[in-house]
Order: sequence, then C-alpha cells, then structure tokens
Amino acid sequence: MAPTSTPQTIGAVKALLLDMDGTLVNSDAVVERCWRRWAAEHGLDGDSVISVVHGRQGHATMAVLLPDRPHEENLADNARMLAWETSDVEGVVPIAGAPAFLASLARLPHALVTSADRGLSQARMDAAALPMPRVRVTAESVSASKPDPEGFLKGAAELGFAPADCVAFEDSEVGIAAARAAGMRVVGVGPRAATHAPTAHVRDLTQVRVEALPDGGLTLHIAP
Repeated sequence: MAPTSTPQTIGAVKALLLDMDGTLVNSDAVVERCWRRWAAEHGLDGDSVISVVHGRQGHATMAVLLPDRPHEENLADNARMLAWETSDVEGVVPIAGAPAFLASLARLPHALVTSADRGLSQARMDAAALPMPRVRVTAESVSASKPDPEGFLKGAAELGFAPADCVAFEDSEVGIAAARAAGMRVVGVGPRAATHAPTAHVRDLTQVRVEALPDGGLTLHIAP
C-alpha cells in the first residue's frame, strides 16, 4: 500500500498498541551492526539475515535462518545478541514525530508491544529520549514471538479493551501479521510496512494526530 495520499480517519478506537523498533525508535544502525556480526560468525550472508530480522525475537530469527540448529543454541545466541544490542545505542534516535506523538498519548490508553526484552526496550527508549508507556509487553511477557498475536492480545487485555477496539502501530511484516491475527487494525509506519497492506500507512509519526472524544474513545487522523 502506498503512503496515504488523502486525509484519512480511523474511528471507534479505545486504545493504541505500539511496536518500538522502526515504529517509535530508529535502531536500524545497531540492528545491522549486531546481526551482521552474528551472520559473519555463522557464515551467512549479511543482507539475507537483515531481510528477516525485523519484528521477531532474536531466537525466532535464528530458527528461520538455521532451522536445523537445536533451540537451546538459538536461546544461548539470543542472550548474546541481547547483550550486544543493549550495550550499543550509537545511532539510536526517535522516529520523526515520536516525541510529540507519545506526549499526546500521556493520558490516553496505550501500551508498548515489542519483541525486545525489558532491558533492551528501556535502553533504546532512553537513548531516543522517549517516555516508556506504563503498560509494556516485552519478550519476557510472551511464550511466542511475532507473528504470533500473543503480545498484542496481552497488551489489549492489560489495558482492559477488546482487540477489535485497539489499533496497532507497526513497521514490519511479522508485526503487521501479528496485529491482524489479533483482530486489530494496523497503522503501518515507514518503508518496511508499505507493502504489507496495513489499514493505513504513514512515512512517520508526524502524519498522525490522536483526537480524544468526550465518550472516552479515540479517533486517529492520518495526514497525507
């Protein structure tokens, strides 16, 4: 789907569920550094690895790339990867519009739903100088990685709303698939999201305005 070319609204919304990497935070530089390092260790093509890492937990990505390797080895490598990524925040910056967007949600129902663990999510949100949502669903919170809908379903449940009343913000193919599987509408953010048929697509968060309604609902206004 091409970026929205006319103004659009998404109504009948009660809560927003927000991915982190690629949606609120641009961490592409560190993701590439760490995963290319891992690819080189395993004799894999770096470009091929980068093409599948976005949105998934690390061990799930490793299972896709090395399907015959024991799960325990993927978990061990995932722990190393999390340590690398958490300690490397060089180049981590907010997605355009993210500071104002999150500020506008301060008193509204929203949650972070990320494949990062608590330590990594805190490190990246801090590096981007973004406030951490009160409700946070991280890798430790779920038994299955995106594209499984578990994280989004837990986020909706913790906020106290039905999945159909929530809108997810996502940048990756597996994230959009997870939100759709949870029964949610999706605002796709950035170039990775454009080809995966989100409900609406934006270049960045400068195009999104959230209107709080008197009945407690929300309307999303998507600018061209």
